[in-house]
Amino acid sequence: MCGIIGIVGKSSVNQSLYDGLTMLQHRGQDAAGIVTCEGNRLYLRKDNGLVRDVFHTRHMINLRGNMGIGHVRYPTAGCSTIAEAQPFYVNSPFGITLAHNGNLTNTTAIEETLFNEDLRHINTDSDSEVLLNTFAHELLQVAKVPLSPENVFSAVRGVHRRCRGGYAVVAMITGYGIVAFRDPFGIRPLVFGKRETESGTEYIVASESVVMNVLGFELVRDVAPGEAVFITKEGELFTAQCAENPQYSPCIFEYVYMARPDSIIDKISVYKARMRMGEALAKKILRLYPDHNIDVVIPIPDTSRTAALELANVLDVKYREGFVKNRYIPRTFIMPGQSMRKKSVRQKLNAIGLEFKDKNVLLVDDSIVRGTTSKQIIQMAREVGAKNVFFAAASPPVRYPNVYGIDMPSVHELLAHNRTDQQIAEEIGADWLVYQDIEDLIACAKRGNPEIQNFDTSCFTGNYVTGDVDEEYLNRIEKHRSDAAKTERAKEAAVLEIHNAT
Repeated sequence: MCGIIGIVGKSSVNQSLYDGLTMLQHRGQDAAGIVTCEGNRLYLRKDNGLVRDVFHTRHMINLRGNMGIGHVRYPTAGCSTIAEAQPFYVNSPFGITLAHNGNLTNTTAIEETLFNEDLRHINTDSDSEVLLNTFAHELLQVAKVPLSPENVFSAVRGVHRRCRGGYAVVAMITGYGIVAFRDPFGIRPLVFGKRETESGTEYIVASESVVMNVLGFELVRDVAPGEAVFITKEGELFTAQCAENPQYSPCIFEYVYMARPDSIIDKISVYKARMRMGEALAKKILRLYPDHNIDVVIPIPDTSRTAALELANVLDVKYREGFVKNRYIPRTFIMPGQSMRKKSVRQKLNAIGLEFKDKNVLLVDDSIVRGTTSKQIIQMAREVGAKNVFFAAASPPVRYPNVYGIDMPSVHELLAHNRTDQQIAEEIGADWLVYQDIEDLIACAKRGNPEIQNFDTSCFTGNYVTGDVDEEYLNRIEKHRSDAAKTERAKEAAVLEIHNAT
């Protein structure tokens, strides 16, 4: 999960790109980057850290030009080094920079072809660099001077033929414009918009619509699965379907957890979808526990608030804020490494004792992934005097890895894998536990846009929409992307950094 943005404006875009990335900060807190274009020159700034820490006044002044792209990152593959911060750059043809949200599932095969046949070198473990070189090679086969929109769309068609997985991409072609495209299943989100100025029309592409609301752009629509949008530096907009057989299958976890509630993705309000999740979950609780003795419903901030409030309304039970969140601690789910996640939970949340003391408390969260946060929060509730602690998750059990850009790589790191609901409740210390049913979750999302017949629910069902994920592949990514593997690579990177410094 990362956040991407691209703007073609009539004046300097550096501030708008910066502001847009702050609106996408929830999608990645590991690294941030912006590259702008003025004439035939590129200006790049990227580094590890939050947007506010990466970009200072001296950097912003140097980011010159009326078009540019940006990225916020958290690592699903590779490691947390500056070398893998985005955007990436390749000089041929024309000079292309690219930022990417998602994960390719056939990275190894593409790398071999790029090296052996296309004669291109990949210098990192990031599949975003693989995507960039694939696009660059495909564009080189058809590119002419001047570059036409059809040349760009032909290159995107080549990317779709070669690449598998979930990907939303924004790329800038030096001196020509910005192209954005989405995988043929539309797994990862991508929207575009426009705003009118005295100098003409400006265009934007971004991971979520909230960026457009804040920056004063009008949301035009979602980029369709397999579609490409090309905006010339002069501000002309071209679109084309570039996939042979596109199938709408957006990631349902965006509505559960990833996206901001004030975003609209694939015509579905994230806020409304979460309200419906709370309603459906409450109805299930009433079926299972018609004589429940819940005194208070308390959300685990922040993403579960919307569902928890609607759940409390349906149950006719008090809703209270029982935890105060330290907003300067990153989201624990997207922290690399289990030890960091464990350490940060109590730093991130503090319980308000009077809301728990001598009460039967129902805690509501959007999901349970590794269970680290859930277990510690239940323990905190008991420590401040809760009589009983019940737990409800607005989504089904996460039993399978997500391979399309969410950090759920190792099946053995997932709490629900090979465990019953009762075993999970015992593991996290809850008196009872209720999960959302998968059918209800799909209905909650689908109600916002009945045109979507299918969602990627692979982390709940094990059914991977791209059709190319097998046991061998899952075993391979587990070895490469588990917490243990990331910890080892982090140690190696630290040793190398010390060596270079000395």
